[in-house]
Amino acid sequence: MITVELCPVCKQTDFEEHLSCKDCTVSHETFLIKICKVCGLGITSPRPGNEDLSGYYQSDDYISHSGNSSGIIGSLYLIARKFTLRWKKSLIENYYQTGNLLDYGCGTGEFLEGMQRAGWDVSGVEPSQIARTKSIALLGKPVENSLENLRSINFNIITLWHVLEHVSDLQMLLQKLHALLHKDGIIFIAVPNYESADAVHYKQHWAGYDVPRHLWHFSKKSMTTLLEQNGFRLSSIRPMKLDAFYISLLSEKNKGKRGLSGIISGFLQGSLSNFRGRKTMNHSSLIYIAQPK
Repeated sequence: MITVELCPVCKQTDFEEHLSCKDCTVSHETFLIKICKVCGLGITSPRPGNEDLSGYYQSDDYISHSGNSSGIIGSLYLIARKFTLRWKKSLIENYYQTGNLLDYGCGTGEFLEGMQRAGWDVSGVEPSQIARTKSIALLGKPVENSLENLRSINFNIITLWHVLEHVSDLQMLLQKLHALLHKDGIIFIAVPNYESADAVHYKQHWAGYDVPRHLWHFSKKSMTTLLEQNGFRLSSIRPMKLDAFYISLLSEKNKGKRGLSGIISGFLQGSLSNFRGRKTMNHSSLIYIAQPK
């Protein structure tokens, strides 16, 4: 286990303990989350070193890597993903109708495949060999395991859909992505929001914490600061409203509430979270849309 002593966003060392959360997916170990008192970044610490983290992804329940759709929650995830993929495409095409697109952390490739069918020149990076193999088969073209292996160095659009919270070196990655983005390009970064109503309600059971796979836990303040530090100008924040329902369903499962009662409770809590988020923009997941300065 390693301990993070310095906040990577504001370089301060003043933290407060936030919650102790259980890994309900793989190890069933408990991990501490602490919050930087200056910028609000949440940090899982102590946590496994980079060489050990891959073992915490080895589960059929980790749907974004395995593509597993078994069970009620898995089936609901795939239904929600179908609508979300169309919504992401529509959101992106508000800025560019077509062009070069990089999806960093592309998982099993469904988003890229949809954009490719719509005429986009797509590239993907996926560190997980299992997920990368599936995305290559789906796309019919190479998917790289690192940014250094990419052929294109000038993208109109770069996307990270629930990826940044998994990345060990936030600053280094964002600097690399900044260098790959066209001067008029757009980056879309979706991350869970620990200030959302469902996060506050579920506390240590909130599935958006997903320790230890989620190394960082973002607030609007910490995310905005991070982007500005690395040469980006925030242009918009958009909610991912379906995430509130899916995360609430998983959170009910984490609490041990399964079956119909868990589904009903999760749906009601997701609805309440979205309702409250309308006033505060503190939805369960947020998309930060930014451009190079």
